[in-house]
Amino acid sequence: MTDSVNQLLSPVSDDDGAPFWRYAAEGELRVQACAAESCGELRFPPRPCCPYCHSFASEWRRMSGRGRVWSYVVPHPPLLPGYAEQAPYNAIVVELAEAPHIRLVGNLVASPDAPLNSVDPSRLRIGAPVKVAFTRLPDGTHVPRWLLERP
Repeated sequence: MTDSVNQLLSPVSDDDGAPFWRYAAEGELRVQACAAESCGELRFPPRPCCPYCHSFASEWRRMSGRGRVWSYVVPHPPLLPGYAEQAPYNAIVVELAEAPHIRLVGNLVASPDAPLNSVDPSRLRIGAPVKVAFTRLPDGTHVPRWLLERP
């Protein structure tokens, strides 16, 4: 792992989101879904109750890990001092291919363990096809990051 990966903030998990991080550690992108027979809607962020039918039944569905860049930003200056040496870096919002209403935030990088600034900001495009990759942080958490499908 690079030093830049060691400086990333680790996510804080709760009971509802814990399965997301367990699946990420296995290299799988999964999204919570309502398990009520008449519903089945996907939802993110994870929560105990379905916002569509109000059922408490849920399951985790595997996604393809593909999507498109829905939005992005290049922070100037970096909001956190620990990220300053990696500037300019990006933060992107990815719309999942199977569920366009599900959007995940992450970074577009050249490879799973590349520094946050490994993609030139001029290459960022709304609608660019991306695929998920997982990076292991020093605390053992695996976080999703995004790679261009056609670099």
